[in-house]
Amino acid sequence: MTVIDSTPQQRRGSVGRRLGGRSLNEIGLLAAIVVLYVVLGSTAAGFLSLDNQLGMLRDAATVGIAAWGVTLVIIAGEIDISIGPAVAFSSVLVAKAATEWGLGIGPAVLVTLVAGIAWGALAGWLRARFDVPSFIATLGVWSALGGLGLYLTDALPVVLPDSGFFTVLGGTVLGIPTPAVVMVVLFFVFAYVARYTAYGRSVYAVGGNAPAARMAGVNLAKIRILLFATTGLLSAITGVLLAARLGSGNGGAASGLEFDVIAAVVIGGTALAGGRGSMLGTLLGVVFITVISNGLVLLGVNSFLQNVVRGVIIVVAVLVNVIITKRARATRES
Repeated sequence: MTVIDSTPQQRRGSVGRRLGGRSLNEIGLLAAIVVLYVVLGSTAAGFLSLDNQLGMLRDAATVGIAAWGVTLVIIAGEIDISIGPAVAFSSVLVAKAATEWGLGIGPAVLVTLVAGIAWGALAGWLRARFDVPSFIATLGVWSALGGLGLYLTDALPVVLPDSGFFTVLGGTVLGIPTPAVVMVVLFFVFAYVARYTAYGRSVYAVGGNAPAARMAGVNLAKIRILLFATTGLLSAITGVLLAARLGSGNGGAASGLEFDVIAAVVIGGTALAGGRGSMLGTLLGVVFITVISNGLVLLGVNSFLQNVVRGVIIVVAVLVNVIITKRARATRES
């Protein structure tokens, strides 16, 4: 059988089309963030202050760390809605293990991270072995972890023990919030994995055309289990950092976080149908979500209306990005 390869010009054209659509999305997001900074800087008192900017970095880390893993999940054509309860349960688990269960600081953190990998891998295994839709598999994890977190604590905070380690995790490194440092380090790790490794290419292949990826030798079951195990681990890391920040584990913490994470990923240009997305886009999506949330608080918008305003802005942002991308693709193909 003769294999027809594309010419260098065709390959460059294909790459150019992909990069062009991605760049348009990222440029649009960057412009939107600049506009938000200009508007909020002139209307919201204290928005540009150093303390507020550092606070936004902490908030961004809570969304961003999990968003790196969810980006790969969605690129693969899957979804993970368990993030919020997983983060809350992780904060409870590390607090309980370090205090009432007497494991000590290091083992408590290790147990929490391993548990995160385990429940993520379980969701991935259900998807891979029994073809359970990822929405249903992670919905089960969402419900189970949410209930466990509240049951183990009677819906009350579990105070962390005094520890220099937790102080560092909840504090700063060279003036930068530790969670933000962790977020940036993980961003570069995941950006490299997504772009330069065989695993990253396999994730894109699975999301683009799973049957074709299987025929090309990609182990779909392995990829799916690894994807959800990764989001479980990142949720556990976020939970430990959140517990250190709050000084306690709380089963009711991080409520609705999964929606902010998914919104940031989709706003960043990752296609819910799979096969397309970038870590840089997600990073900009995280910044966009964080700036909006912070600005609404500083402007004194009613807490009940904040979700309404955020929802409208998110839908409009996604709609604009979709329209721009479609028009750019139509222009290039014409």
